Amino acid sequence: MNRTLTSAFTLSLLLLSLLLAGCTQRGGEGYRSVTPQELHSMLSSGEDIFLLDVHIPEQRHIPGTDAFIPYNQIKRYAHLLPRDKSAKIVVYCRTGPMSFPAMDALRELGYTNVYYLEGGIVAWKSAGYEVP
Repeated sequence: MNRTLTSAFTLSLLLLSLLLAGCTQRGGEGYRSVTPQELHSMLSSGEDIFLLDVHIPEQRHIPGTDAFIPYNQIKRYAHLLPRDKSAKIVVYCRTGPMSFPAMDALRELGYTNVYYLEGGIVAWKSAGYEVP
């Protein structure tokens, strides 16, 4: 390859890797996560959490799920959420990405103790936990 073509190829690879890194980072600024193991421990210990599935289309739910609200309908169905704005809410979807706009909506509604399940229900299953 000539030098110009090699430079353009290298620049393209760099830009692609930066784009992919932005799409796959672990959450964003201010997002807090829990691993499947941590969530399982919370549920097993009876910790007071509100477990929210936001994946569309609706999927099978992790045992103990309190509500299913599509990630893009959080504000519309806010009446299904805890009244206590400091309640611990754990959001999950299939693999993770739908959790972030849902968490943004929850913040806009005033919720202050919001987490997402790293890797979503796919990670939950991969960790060996059941989904009925």
